[in-house]
Amino acid sequence: MSLLNPDSGLIFWMLIAFGIVFFVLAKYGFPVIIGMVEKRKLYIDESLQAAREANEKLIHIKEESESILARAREEQANILKDAVETRQRIIDEAKDKALFEGRKLLEETRQRIQKEKDDAIRDIRKQVAELSVGIAEKILRQNLDNEQKQNGMIERLLDEVSDTKK
Repeated sequence: MSLLNPDSGLIFWMLIAFGIVFFVLAKYGFPVIIGMVEKRKLYIDESLQAAREANEKLIHIKEESESILARAREEQANILKDAVETRQRIIDEAKDKALFEGRKLLEETRQRIQKEKDDAIRDIRKQVAELSVGIAEKILRQNLDNEQKQNGMIERLLDEVSDTKK
């Protein structure tokens, strides 16, 4: 018997042993191996599907984050714009109030100056009147030293009063 030319009995027993091993493997081994391969395939498929879903979610999250970022930028721009407008409005209101207060103060000052001017004019008139009366009194005293001048003056004043009544 040689290795290259086996005996027919050896081939027969080897075929029976192979058949039994094949039958046992086909009955008990292959289903377990195929089941494990199927489980592994399902696990890999599920992992791939989960990875795809994760990628889709990641893309969706990325798009959502970009839109949120864009909205945040828009809102930031709006807030800055509102702040600038509010600042300008406050400045304008302050200017208007300052102008109003300035005009009010100017008007009060003008009124005070006018009152002081009127008071000064009244005071000057009063002083002029007092001076005029004092001067007239001194002149009359000098002119009316004697009785004849006094009587002439009284007659002249009476004539003037009677002429004005007519």
